[in-house]
Amino acid sequence: MPTLERLVERGFDVKLVVTQPDRPRGRGLELTASPIKERAVQFGIPVVQPEKIKDNEDFRVQLASLNPEAVIVVGYGRIIPQWMIDLPPLGNLNLHASLLPKYRGAAPIQWAIAQGEKITGVTTMRIEAGLDTGDILLQRETAIGDDDTAETLAPRLATMGADLMVETLNGLKSGTVQPKPQDHSKASLAPILKREDGIIDFHRSATEICNRLRGFQPWPAAFTTFRGKNLHIWDAVVSQRSLPPGDLLVEDDRLFVGCGASTALTLLEVQPEGKKRMASRDFLHGYRLRRGEKLGLQPTTEN
Repeated sequence: MPTLERLVERGFDVKLVVTQPDRPRGRGLELTASPIKERAVQFGIPVVQPEKIKDNEDFRVQLASLNPEAVIVVGYGRIIPQWMIDLPPLGNLNLHASLLPKYRGAAPIQWAIAQGEKITGVTTMRIEAGLDTGDILLQRETAIGDDDTAETLAPRLATMGADLMVETLNGLKSGTVQPKPQDHSKASLAPILKREDGIIDFHRSATEICNRLRGFQPWPAAFTTFRGKNLHIWDAVVSQRSLPPGDLLVEDDRLFVGCGASTALTLLEVQPEGKKRMASRDFLHGYRLRRGEKLGLQPTTEN
């Protein structure tokens, strides 16, 4: 949404907003418009919501009739067909939340944090048939803070990306921005997240687990088992303790869990199944840990 707002603010003639159909949300499963649709309506910009675009002749005719100089694609979540790629003279311009060619795919913000990156950024690129493989136009970097989660980093990247898209469009029109091919040998993938990505493998080091915990918020989050039920871990920090993987230690109302490579985490906020999120101190008072209790272990996995 920041990109749409910035384009309108800077005087670009946005003729149409294309977004996915309204989806049922909430307990009542009422059809709910996306934020981008709501903002477009406020700006008085026409909105279309095709269920599909690849073989949609009506949509193709409608888009072609606008004679767009460029098509801007941000978080659309659908494959862009070749006819649409070929339509505007400046191309289909995508804003991607990583420093391509690193972290191509659906979840670049989450995987950058989960993999312990200290720097990330945004890239504007020309869309082609491959997955995030098109020519790079502009890039901008930003640091990933030690306390950043996917929820705190995403808005910063969205704002940064909105400014970069304006700069890209102006540069393409003036000829000062020249497309640059990606180095495909340096590519890495950021696949769509699955629920099982949130399962904590305590054979990983404490730092690895902490990074994944931060990267996978709010979903799938980071969870394990305790006394046969799910236990979400919402906040934790690396400890100086050394404990076997999954072992629990209580000391002065603090809760530690062992991780791989002789490391440990201090658990700060947890959520037992069917309960609200709580500080680990409250968890300890309510559950009275017994000697030898562990958190559930999972087999070592690689990404």
